[in-house]
Amino acid sequence: MPIRPKALAVALGLLLAAAPQASHAQVGISITIGPPMLPVYAQPPCPQPGYLWTPGYWAWGPDGYYWVPGVWVLPPRPGLLWTPGYWGFGRGAYMWHAGYWGPHVGFYGGVNYGFGYGGAGFTGGFWAGNAFRYNTAVVNVDRTVVRNVYVDRTVVRNTTVVNRVSYNGPGGMQARPTPQEQTAMREQHFQPTGMQQSHQQMAARDRSQLASVNRGRPGTASMDSVNGRRFGQPGRSANGVAKGRPTPNQTQRLEGRGANVNREIRNERQANGGRLAPQERRQVNRQQQNLNRSIHNGKPNARANQRALEHRKQEERRER
Repeated sequence: MPIRPKALAVALGLLLAAAPQASHAQVGISITIGPPMLPVYAQPPCPQPGYLWTPGYWAWGPDGYYWVPGVWVLPPRPGLLWTPGYWGFGRGAYMWHAGYWGPHVGFYGGVNYGFGYGGAGFTGGFWAGNAFRYNTAVVNVDRTVVRNVYVDRTVVRNTTVVNRVSYNGPGGMQARPTPQEQTAMREQHFQPTGMQQSHQQMAARDRSQLASVNRGRPGTASMDSVNGRRFGQPGRSANGVAKGRPTPNQTQRLEGRGANVNREIRNERQANGGRLAPQERRQVNRQQQNLNRSIHNGKPNARANQRALEHRKQEERRER
């Protein structure tokens, strides 16, 4: 007797409720309803050296598909790379192939998850000993935090239309494993970390992540770390923080920039017998204007600008 889709969905829902990380285990989960298209979202900057990007994906739960946000995570150990999971269609059903850690990136269905996962392999960086080097042409890295970077634009695909199909098989991506990917699939694999499992469980509990609720546009599309800042549509933060609003680290760096301007004022005054030459004053003013312009664009914190400006005025009053 054939199993009806609704009954199958209920059975799978009970299975996932009993084992929240089932979609990550080496057990195939198959359903008769295809996953939605991949949403378009921005990648948050890498929070710390050594973190690797794990793309967002549609998982299945008791109430249907829900979006697990893309997130930066620490691998189980240096030298390992993440192979994303993917949905594959065959024999009338969609089956989930779990993601895993390994020394090389294996097959992930040809799905273009973006940010270095263009459908085959990974172009976002590589391990150099125990340090990971990031390709800033592909991944979002704050160079004041992460310094192991390089630029390789040859891996960037110049396409005007991005394929957002989220599964492999008839009607979806038609990729097949390459010999290199087949070799990688036979290597020793490591399951998702506890933080990754916790991350998926968090998404499963958030009803706003359900495709039936968000119509394929999840409120939280990506995160800078597990339990960290949430990001939604490109350029927007999902936790009420406006685009460009500085993080605490950015605020601290800006205050350092303001302090550097003030330090240059003092040094140049000492070098000129207590006063700034007109040319040097113009140079300092330009530095202050650049700082103001950055603040106006929403990148730094206005408090740092105000402190730097007030301090400069005090210094100029002392000159007189």
